[in-house]
Amino acid sequence: MRGSILSKKDELKWAALRYAELGYPVFPCASGDKVPITPRGFKDATRDPAQIEAWWEKYPDANIGIPTAGLLVVDVDGEDNTWPGDPERAEELACSPISLTPRGGRHHVFRQPGGRGFRSTTGKLAPHVDTRAEGGYIVVPPSVVDGRPYRWAETFELNVAPEKLPEPPAWLVDLLNSPGDLFTRGATAGDGDGQVPAPVAHGSPQGADRPTDGNLIPSGTRNATLARLAGNMRRVGMTRDEIIAALERTNQDRCRPPLPMREVERIAASICRYEPDQISVAVVEDHWEQDVRREETVEERAPVLSDPGLLPDELLRVPGFVSEVMDHCLAIAPYPNVVMAFSGALALQAVLAGRKVRDPGDSRTNLYLLGLAHSSAGKDQPRKVNTEILNAVGLSGNVGGRFASGEGVQDALFVQPCMLFQTDEIDGMLQSINKAKDARHESIMGTLLTLYSSANSVFPMRRKAGKESPGSIDQPNLVVLGTAIPNHYYEALSERMLTNGFFARMIILECGTRAPGQEPKIKPLPERVLSTARWWAEFHPGTGNLERWHPVPLIVPHTADATEILIETRLEAEGEYSKAEAEGDAVGTTVWGRVSEHARKLALLYAVSENHERPEIGLAAAEWARRFVVHQTRRMLFMAKSHVADNPFHAECLKFLQKLRKAPGGELAHSVLLKRMKTDSRRFLTLVETLQQQGTITIHATSSASGPARRFYRLRDLGATTTNSETGE
Repeated sequence: MRGSILSKKDELKWAALRYAELGYPVFPCASGDKVPITPRGFKDATRDPAQIEAWWEKYPDANIGIPTAGLLVVDVDGEDNTWPGDPERAEELACSPISLTPRGGRHHVFRQPGGRGFRSTTGKLAPHVDTRAEGGYIVVPPSVVDGRPYRWAETFELNVAPEKLPEPPAWLVDLLNSPGDLFTRGATAGDGDGQVPAPVAHGSPQGADRPTDGNLIPSGTRNATLARLAGNMRRVGMTRDEIIAALERTNQDRCRPPLPMREVERIAASICRYEPDQISVAVVEDHWEQDVRREETVEERAPVLSDPGLLPDELLRVPGFVSEVMDHCLAIAPYPNVVMAFSGALALQAVLAGRKVRDPGDSRTNLYLLGLAHSSAGKDQPRKVNTEILNAVGLSGNVGGRFASGEGVQDALFVQPCMLFQTDEIDGMLQSINKAKDARHESIMGTLLTLYSSANSVFPMRRKAGKESPGSIDQPNLVVLGTAIPNHYYEALSERMLTNGFFARMIILECGTRAPGQEPKIKPLPERVLSTARWWAEFHPGTGNLERWHPVPLIVPHTADATEILIETRLEAEGEYSKAEAEGDAVGTTVWGRVSEHARKLALLYAVSENHERPEIGLAAAEWARRFVVHQTRRMLFMAKSHVADNPFHAECLKFLQKLRKAPGGELAHSVLLKRMKTDSRRFLTLVETLQQQGTITIHATSSASGPARRFYRLRDLGATTTNSETGE
């Protein structure tokens, strides 16, 4: 049979049996990948033909892995990698079997010298040169990764038993025994980077003034050296933020002169487009030992989201029209509320520019904004200001109130395709949708979801049985300005709403504590505000009789810098999406999936607010939108995780944790927490036992000479606590 033509599946199985026959234990890896598919990974490797047959009968496309215990495999990455450079050393390396990898690299396979126990290394010998030894493994021919096969170099096949492999040359053993590695060596010469030296503030430390443990990196080699360092960090699984932090320190300590920080971030972003090497990650993070320890653990604790806090004040300002409307609102409000004034002004700009502008990617200005504030905290004033401005410029028909039904929303937009709905207590609407059993409430949600995605196309209205088609709405621009009480809103959300896209479409802005009151004032609308609003009311892009029914929105261009920022935002969101996807986090994937879209909409609104007559999406607009959206996304996910319950008992657990989060140091005494929970002691102790077993809280007692010991409960992860006591109970 071996002399016949084998299928790829049979070839893999027979190759695995052949390696075992030579004396090499084997184990299966995922098809097209390097990841082991047995429970204990390379520790399940065997030379038993029956087991090997069983594995490859079950997984006929599985790649072949060989543990490198007792071996020393030099992994040279990249077809343009000339390491070791010296011809004599290269010739000595070529005395071993050589596997050619799918990406153009090569594996030199040696046996370890007697009495040695080398561990796997990453980047110790040179950039992009690793070793696999104790605690590691390699994937061998004829395995396939990314559609390309591993293959043995001609006349350098692995056809001898492990004990007959050559030992590594003495110079290689000496290098492995030395303590140095890539990160403590100096940079090599390279092409000039062509960068302008970064300006340095007076009195700031220059490289010559601060000590460094590594060699200096002169101008002309900075970009290439930092890229190599970043590549080695990415290979072993470091994240973009971790790489930026390391490069920033290296740049300041060793680069002469330092590169601009934007250039350092660009290098990290470029390198992070590539996936980490799974085997390198496993070696560096010692996954094998972790697997053993994990077998002894009943259950791993789920990761705890950290709280980014409320939106920074500097992000609650947009130059031009939005700020001018905000200033007027804050001047006349009995209780000035910056967050609500910002939400209202942004919503007003969004409806005024609706169906009139778009960005080069056809993003529109339709937004679903939700301001969270407690009662009597200034939620009503922005709605009044918006209504007054729209009425003054002849657009009173563009304002709506509560959502009566999905059909009602459609009918309103059919008459006026650009609408601002301002609704109070949106949490009550959500509770009605959750509890109601008739289709009327359900249709509101379906309509809101579909209209949001139809802003740059056509929305077909619902056809009723036995009646003619009611028609369609061309480029509907629905802007929602909702308000709600913070905790009531999150508790009104359901798991279904979190994952069906409604939550992800919302831009949620939370208010802090109520500002001091002021005497109400009667002031006319500012002339600049009226002039700009009137300009928008009279601006109708397109030509001919259809300009109102089928407008052709003005395209607002991006600058090159803005485009770069928006691309980086998308890549960051895609990375977070992938993490959530890997963790099975449906809410995370839903929310991160909308981040890029939100950023582009907000950057567009920034541009038209700043200059309505000649708008351009510049660096400031893109950077503001990126910071705003990423911060709000993390805050929304934290708040959803903290409030949205799967069942009543889960809701009580969340309430228990919320009480601890708001306590100093994340800790409360038993008697205090029992009173705040307002539940009976048996139920309380059930909550305590559940949360303790989940690993969410810890319990400790303090003894006293004057009385009985007191029991305290503390959040295990204090990073998840919040200092924002103003979020309320």
